[in-house]
Amino acid sequence: MDDTDIDFHCTMCGKCCHNLRLPLTVGEAIAWLERGDDVDVLCEALPWPVEPDASNAEAIYRRQRSSPTTSGSLPTRIQIVLAASFAGPCPNLGEGNVCGIYDDRPLVCRIYPAEMNPFVRLAPEHKACPPDAWQGAPLTRGGRIVDAAMVELIERSQLASRQEIETKMKVCVALGLHEAALANEGFVIHAPERSVLLDALKHSTQSTGAMSSANGDWTYVSNRMKTVNALKSVGATSVFADTFDTEAHQYLGFFEAAAEA
Repeated sequence: MDDTDIDFHCTMCGKCCHNLRLPLTVGEAIAWLERGDDVDVLCEALPWPVEPDASNAEAIYRRQRSSPTTSGSLPTRIQIVLAASFAGPCPNLGEGNVCGIYDDRPLVCRIYPAEMNPFVRLAPEHKACPPDAWQGAPLTRGGRIVDAAMVELIERSQLASRQEIETKMKVCVALGLHEAALANEGFVIHAPERSVLLDALKHSTQSTGAMSSANGDWTYVSNRMKTVNALKSVGATSVFADTFDTEAHQYLGFFEAAAEA
């Protein structure tokens, strides 16, 4: 299929509503927790020894969605994702795959199958939708989203990801979270108790004080010893993942573990 011209219509198969960590805005995370469901805090870290050139659009995109901090002596930026976490069907999925919170469903659900990140290509083969979903109304033409409502939703999502950086970091400071995976290698998944995370989110949205310097020092976690050693060689604090996993913290790696450098 030519990914520059894509048509789409939802078949209500429900496949996109199973076994997910669903990115949420801060407000959506509060609502999700208040319904009695689980939210994880996913953290990834980017070494940031120098500021990127203004022409590096992808680096600027990442900068706008991350917080400055340190890991050891290495300047670092932290990107934090609040994610609804569930195995099996979404807790809001009803009979006939009907969404029980359709009018209040998260932005990411409204945007699917489009991508929120402009640097990620929309690839039907990577989506859960069946083949017959890729027909119907025009979704992209020449690689661009053509549905005006979808464009507006994506812009709202991107705005939230920029505006909520400090709130998310305040939550991490409040909960003592300071471990993250190397970006593009994985995520460290923190799983605070619902009531604890809910209180931290509410307090952080109401707090107007300046960001505390307590947001450093972060630790990189990796399941590849080569990565651990490389980070240590440039001054970062880094640990191997098999010494890290607990009930409250977990490493989700994108690559096979390698204990040897």
